[in-house]
Amino acid sequence: MSEFEDRLKKAIARGASKAESLLSEEQRKRQEAEDHKRLHAKYRLDLTERIESVVKKLIDMFPGFRYHSVFGEAGWGSACTRDDLVIERGVRSNKYSRFELVVKPINEFFVLDLQAKGTIADRELLTRALYQPLGQVDIERFYKAVDDWAIAYAELFATKRG
Repeated sequence: MSEFEDRLKKAIARGASKAESLLSEEQRKRQEAEDHKRLHAKYRLDLTERIESVVKKLIDMFPGFRYHSVFGEAGWGSACTRDDLVIERGVRSNKYSRFELVVKPINEFFVLDLQAKGTIADRELLTRALYQPLGQVDIERFYKAVDDWAIAYAELFATKRG
């Protein structure tokens, strides 16, 4: 066998080896992405149950709020809203209030992302976010955030509505 044929066979073997390792790396990444999706779905389900419970308790404390489920592109969770009629110096107006807790959809960064927004009398007064990589999620920290943010909104609402 000539030197050229020997080098040619080695180059082909190296190429086949690289192709195999690239394929296995691609399969590993696909499997990892599927694992992350399953993990995100599990956390999302756990958190949305907690969120629903907390938002409904908030509604019980402040009659007049209406409960809404949140799902879709914006994420999954719960919200409560109300419109208050305000009459100042004979002028009638409505004041809108809303509290929303949402688990955002999975993204390319593979994080669990929880967000809260609170509006009182047409002013957004509360914005919070907590996120952690899916492999490092401390679910108790997320539960505590849900509770703490709902309590913070309740305190702000009780203060602002006078």
